[in-house]
This record gives sequence, C-alpha cells and structure tokens, in this order.
Amino acid sequence: MRRIPSRLWLLCALYFVQGLPFGFQVTALPVYLRTRGVSLAALGFAGALSLPWMLKALWAPLVDRYGSQRVGRRRSWILPMQAGLALACVGAAFAAQRDSLPLLLGLIFVMNLFAATQDIAVDGFAVDLLRPEELGPGNTAQVVGYKLGMLTGGGLLVWASSRIGWSGLFLVMAALCLTVFTVVLFVREPPPREQEGPAGPKLDWPALLTRLKSALTVPGTGWLLLFIGTYKLGESMSDVLYKPFLVDAGYTPAQIGLWVGTWGTAASLIGSTCGGLIAVRLPLLGAVALTGTLRLLPLAGRWLLTQVGVSDAGVLGVTLTEEFFGGALTTVMFAFMMSRTDRRIGATHYTLLASVEVAGKAPAGPLAGLLADPKFGGWGYPNVFLLGVALSAAFLALLAPLRRNSPAPTTQPVS
Repeated sequence: MRRIPSRLWLLCALYFVQGLPFGFQVTALPVYLRTRGVSLAALGFAGALSLPWMLKALWAPLVDRYGSQRVGRRRSWILPMQAGLALACVGAAFAAQRDSLPLLLGLIFVMNLFAATQDIAVDGFAVDLLRPEELGPGNTAQVVGYKLGMLTGGGLLVWASSRIGWSGLFLVMAALCLTVFTVVLFVREPPPREQEGPAGPKLDWPALLTRLKSALTVPGTGWLLLFIGTYKLGESMSDVLYKPFLVDAGYTPAQIGLWVGTWGTAASLIGSTCGGLIAVRLPLLGAVALTGTLRLLPLAGRWLLTQVGVSDAGVLGVTLTEEFFGGALTTVMFAFMMSRTDRRIGATHYTLLASVEVAGKAPAGPLAGLLADPKFGGWGYPNVFLLGVALSAAFLALLAPLRRNSPAPTTQPVS
C-alpha cells in the first residue's frame, strides 16, 4: 500500500478546522431554529452567516501578497486565523450559556470570517505543493478533511450536546482548533514548487493584478465561471429545505442529527474519497459529468418522498445516496478548479473560483425559503425539490462549451 504523504495529512487537518463552524451552521442551526418556530423564509436567510465565504476573494490578494518569510508565507495567515477561530468558539460557548441567539449568530459569522480567511491561505498552500498527478488525492484530503470537520461540528458534537450542553460543544470546537494550531506551529513550511527569481514567489501589486487579468481573459473563462457558479445551485435549494421538511414530517432533531449530520456526512466522506479516485482515473470533465448525472437520482428521490410519504428506509436511502454522490461531485469539481488555477497567484486565483462557487449557491437559501413558504411563493416542498432537480440537470448542459475550451489535461494516471 502506498504511503500517504504527510502534506496530505496536514491539508486534511487544516480543512478539518475550517469545517467545524460551517458544519454547525448548515446541519444543527436549521434544526435549532425550526424547533423554535422560525419561519421557512427567515430560515433561508440564515445562510447569510456564511457571507465571508462568498466575499473572501476581495481580500485574497492581501493573503497572496503579504506574509512573513521567517514564519512562512501561508503560515503567517493560518496561525492567527486559527487562534481567532478558537477565541470565537469560546465566545460562542458563553453566548450559548446565556441563551443569547443574536450574539451566537454574530459569533458564528465571525467564525466563518476567520475560517474563510484561513481557507485562502490553505488553498494557496495546496496549489503551491500539489503536483498535477496529486490533484485528485489532494482534493480528496481537502474535501474529506472539511467534511470531517462538518461531521464533528454538525453531527457528533450536536449529538453529544445532550451531555455536554451547547456551551460544551463550542468549547470542544475551540480545543480542536488549538490542537491543529499547535501542529501547524511546529510545521516548517516548504518553499512553493514554482518560484519567480531569487526573491521567491511574491509578486508586486501590478504584477499580481496583471496575472489575474490574464487568467480571467483566457478564452472560455465566462463558461468556466458559469459552470462553477451553477453546479450546486439546484442541490443547495433542495438541501436548505430537506432538514425542515424532515422536522415537519415528524422526525426529531436527534434523528435528523444522527441520520443527516452523522451518517449522511459519513456517506459524503466515502463519496469524496471515491471522487478522488475517479478524478485520477478519468479526465476531470468526464468525472464531473459522471458524478453530476448520478447526483440527479437522490435529488429526485427527495421529491418522491413528498409524493409517496416518508419512511425511515426511504429517508435513509435518499439521504445517504445524495450525500455520497454529492461528495464525489464536490471532490472532482474542486480538482477541476485547481487544474485551471495559475500557480503563481494560487491563493488569489483559486479563491476567486471558490468564491464564484459559493456565490452561485448563495441565492439558493432565500429563494428556496421564499418559494416554499405559504406566506410567499406557496410552492411547498415538492415543487422546490423538483426545481432543484431541473437546475442540477440543466448544469450538465454546460459541459459542452467547457470541453470546447478545455486546455490540455493536467492530471496523469497514477503509475
């Protein structure tokens, strides 16, 4: 068996930390708010807490441009962001103890701000280190690490909150952040594989902006951005309503946390690992086409639950299948995005693509909530689930112009 390089373990740990607050937000928070009578329309806007993930491209050039050579170009940002994230988790523990929902929501926003900024540096670190043939395994480490963080923050710790309380949940998150902080503290950051002269990879502002402009004016860039921005839109609309749908169908928060937050995330992890293998063995666009097509089946299954009625077996089958194929698609899409990144401005360029991905999902929550809420659109769960399937199928049509404008493949089969 081939030994997994230590850099992949390090990337996995870094992405794990970033997944902790987001896992709580997307899995536990909707259930928490719905059980307190929050409307579907208002619940849809809770996604605004992840706004830093969409806007992080605005300050990505700062992360790419500045950094201490002594500490390390990427570690200069990663270490303070991890410390800030740990402090925000401690603050959330006190907010939860006082049952102050506005303060808790504000601190979740701050957690996302620290995690998103760290993500810029970690993505740049990954672009610096990963060889073309490592894009599949590297993005598997990224997605698996992030989803393990989501599983912990949105599943395992929520399940344990019955014993340790909500305050204990956030304190454990803080301890996990500090553990990874300690690991990174003793890691020596190697120089990037691509250097620019004796001064290293650092570019001045005009050169950085020139390279970014050049990267964004490559033929087919418009199709690329539309492709990245729409691949999760339909799925995200369906995801936003799926957990409230289960609440309204009579399932308890404990059941939802176990089935969706824990078992579902485990299925997603397995899917992400399979996606990494697919990304190595198939052309990346072919891998996206395969996993994107298979994802349609469980999305249609959610609609079918609204027609034939829910059952434990049906909910589990749809949940696990959707998480599996969604995880595989995410890995191959991130590998594809990294293959289109200019390594000289890795943090800035990849972050821009990742921000487009987040921005593409951003309308999903408010739109799905408004369409489903009886006071507004009144479509109900079935029609919004069906719309999610239609949008996910329409995304596949963008594969044709992407293939026409695709550069030479950057991945190579593993020997």
